[in-house]
Amino acid sequence: MASTIQIHQGRIVRAGPSLPGLRRIAPRDIGYALRAGYEDFNAWPTHAAFLVVIYPIVGLLLAYATAQQNVIPLFYPLLAGFAILGPFAALGLYEVSRRRELGEEPGWRDALSVMRCTNFSSMLILGAILLAIFVCWLASAQVIYALTLKTAPQSFGDLIHRSLYTREGWALILIGNAVGFVFAALAFTISVISFPLMLDRHLGASDAIRCSVQAVRHNPGPMTLWGLIVAAALLVGSAPLLIGLTVVLPILGHATWRLYRRVVVEETN
Repeated sequence: MASTIQIHQGRIVRAGPSLPGLRRIAPRDIGYALRAGYEDFNAWPTHAAFLVVIYPIVGLLLAYATAQQNVIPLFYPLLAGFAILGPFAALGLYEVSRRRELGEEPGWRDALSVMRCTNFSSMLILGAILLAIFVCWLASAQVIYALTLKTAPQSFGDLIHRSLYTREGWALILIGNAVGFVFAALAFTISVISFPLMLDRHLGASDAIRCSVQAVRHNPGPMTLWGLIVAAALLVGSAPLLIGLTVVLPILGHATWRLYRRVVVEETN
């Protein structure tokens, strides 16, 4: 019989052998996760920054590519949607936090050891799902641009002017962000604790997604707060030529692991 998850006395408990129990959390747990994530980053800043420096580099390459290929309107969707892939890219950071919990002193080789996990194929499956969501978001953004701006802007300055000072630009901003929110919410819901679950409990992709969806469903307030914090942190980190992401991303990655620990009931022998 397939396992299910149910509520019992304020806690989501395991109703079968394959799925872990899930706690209800509060905003204070979000604060704890951020503090603990910062401590993990502070204890391991050089290697963490090395692992995520690819983000600002890729972001700048995206800016160059969109400018060269006359698809400037897709720069913002590319940059915003790129965060959808963040949970998969942060696998190494989860492993670092996990090893620090065990009292070890992890190095960059340990962060990359996740690729040797027995269920790494399941992680790749969920990563592919997130990639598909990312591609669908880009396709939707292209349609929205075609229906609102009609013609492609000639420069970033032209795009900004038309977005802020024309009726079509306002429609673009409202519709684009509304549709983008749907894609972001979907990706967030299925992945917020999925990758830590697969890394820690060796769950398959489907079971990890089920647990993640249930965690969001039964913790709507705290999970919404966490999603808003992640979005705001990425926005702030992107401002100075994306360089801030080399600090923001590892902190968020470590904090995600710490939040996972607050949400998922530990195994007992």
